[in-house]
Amino acid sequence: MNDGHQANDQQPFANLTPDTILAAIESQGLVCDGHLLALNSYENRVYQIGIDQAAPVIAKFYRPGRWDNRAIIEEHRFAQELADHEVPLIAPLKIADCSLFEYDGYRFSLAPRRAGRAAELDQLDVLEWLGRFIGRLHKVGAAADFSHRPELTAERLGWNSRRYLLEQRWLPAHLESAFESLSEDLLAIIDARFAAVDYRPLRLHGDFHAGNILWRDGPFFVDLDDCQTGPAIQDLWLLLSGDRDQMSAQCRRLIQGYAMFMSFNPAELALIEPLRTLRMLHHAAWLARRWGDPAFPVAFPWFDSVRYWEELMLGLREQMAQLQEAPIEL
Repeated sequence: MNDGHQANDQQPFANLTPDTILAAIESQGLVCDGHLLALNSYENRVYQIGIDQAAPVIAKFYRPGRWDNRAIIEEHRFAQELADHEVPLIAPLKIADCSLFEYDGYRFSLAPRRAGRAAELDQLDVLEWLGRFIGRLHKVGAAADFSHRPELTAERLGWNSRRYLLEQRWLPAHLESAFESLSEDLLAIIDARFAAVDYRPLRLHGDFHAGNILWRDGPFFVDLDDCQTGPAIQDLWLLLSGDRDQMSAQCRRLIQGYAMFMSFNPAELALIEPLRTLRMLHHAAWLARRWGDPAFPVAFPWFDSVRYWEELMLGLREQMAQLQEAPIEL
């Protein structure tokens, strides 16, 4: 790996000890029974906390400096708005009419624990059900606008990510020029594609991948941490997989369910591959920005290797070919 990069060595959760976590929960009037289980989360820190003579709660400690209070509270209000319209999700708990708390410099929220299993995304009837589910979510999302959450743009997810990776010298020397040229060409195409598609921006979940969907007598979702404004297709395309024919069949079933609650603009299908490319660039920059957090080298040991960057370049070249193809059809 190139020694020229400058990793972010901030460790924002270094002082979030078990004693601090339990004291934070008890600061809200709950009595912990001493049980604490770390759950799978990297951007924030999430724990299952045992409560004396009551069901456990889920505590989410927000990464310092990522969102300001207004953005987090707006996320919580969106979650409550969805819950009020009976869209199945896990909304934060309120204590004394507040959902965002602070203790010892850490902001956190609490939520009830709900168990579920992974959704079977290879089943078309499941995809149709998820389409209905997302349609309901978007119907609520279309009723108002965000004021403090970000907008999904190629500038934020793509150009900013490219700039960071190049400026911080994360690319191995033998790939740097090729990445600089290829990523510029890709983003120019993506800019043009977004300009050509006339879509209505909505309040979105924003990161609707399989890990954020649980199933128990039907789907419910977790983690609105990336809720943002953008095209409806952003909450649909991550559920597609396989070759072109498979994705077309899956998308038809998704939209069949979605259309029961929201109309879908087929022109947005042209944004699937641009969004996939933006996600690849943003993910690489996210890992680079967080590399100083000790949890990241443990969870993603392959990231700081030449092979990772070679595979990323291969993936981006494949995306260039995909962007030359016509969009999938319903």
